Amino acid sequence: MNIYPLLRPLLFNLDPETAHEVTLKLLKAAHQSGLGKLILTEMGDKPVTVMGLNFKNPVGLAAGMDKNGDYIEALSDLGFGFIEIGTVTPRPQPGNPKPRLFRLPEHQAIINRMGFNNLGLDHLLSQVKDSHYSGILGINIGKNFDTPIEQAVDDYLIGLRKAYSLASYITLNVSSPNTKNLRQLQQGDELKSLISSLKEEQIKLEREHGFYVPLALKIAPDLNDDEISHIGRLLLEFSIDGVIATNTTIARDKITGHPFANEAGGLSGAPVKEAATRVVRGLSAECQGKVPIIAAGGILSAEDAQEKLSAGASLVQVYSGLIYKGPQLIADIVDAL
Repeated sequence: MNIYPLLRPLLFNLDPETAHEVTLKLLKAAHQSGLGKLILTEMGDKPVTVMGLNFKNPVGLAAGMDKNGDYIEALSDLGFGFIEIGTVTPRPQPGNPKPRLFRLPEHQAIINRMGFNNLGLDHLLSQVKDSHYSGILGINIGKNFDTPIEQAVDDYLIGLRKAYSLASYITLNVSSPNTKNLRQLQQGDELKSLISSLKEEQIKLEREHGFYVPLALKIAPDLNDDEISHIGRLLLEFSIDGVIATNTTIARDKITGHPFANEAGGLSGAPVKEAATRVVRGLSAECQGKVPIIAAGGILSAEDAQEKLSAGASLVQVYSGLIYKGPQLIADIVDAL
């Protein structure tokens, strides 16, 4: 039952951050009352194996929707093949001052400068433990805003160690534009040092726990061709299990003249589609199928998802598309594959 077209005008009358919270609470109430499955549009399974994991379908929820893992079961009612929660930091932090979330309906876009607002890693992990969700769950980890960039690896190591036993896969978010200097970690020797340390720790944790949890790297759409090639080579060198392409963009060329064009933050939705696909295509050429690509950015239709898969992705993730199109988008993509 697709009730989102009825709800969307009401939600869009609310402040975007309030609408986000209301939507999640409504989903949770529906789930707890047993009505959550009524939201789910019938779709067949389209199983796919990526990073050694078996996904019931290739359409996932991108990180950012459920930063604290408070709504995992409710979100699973929507039919996702996998869910990624976070970004979570070792310690709780409030994020950036409000307002920090903006809708641009004319462009089917969102600008956010949330700043990794979350209740901390321990809270998220307690929510995961209490959840009865049995599907593929990614945990997206980042660094605290006040951790010096030179010590960022320590925060990622804390996240990896603590989340390892509860995650299906773990994503290293080094590409949010809303934490000062974070994107610096995508560059040259800094990225090599970071993923070298985390790969080494992953191998130790595999020995300790007796099972392997894949590592993925989430990168920006604003990289040039040389930077994409460099990242691709590092992914191969260190046998990183996957790459998420991409995060939000700092570019504003697609929304020139909009009243929010000068708002700081990451732009997502339709305007980032071409840039994200370019990164997917570049990584695919560099890695030659040896590193699975999870595509995100500007997926608002089944055609958009197919474009990403044709460019070399194995899975797709949605977030802004869900805000504009509703849960029907998931079924549309799955049915079209």
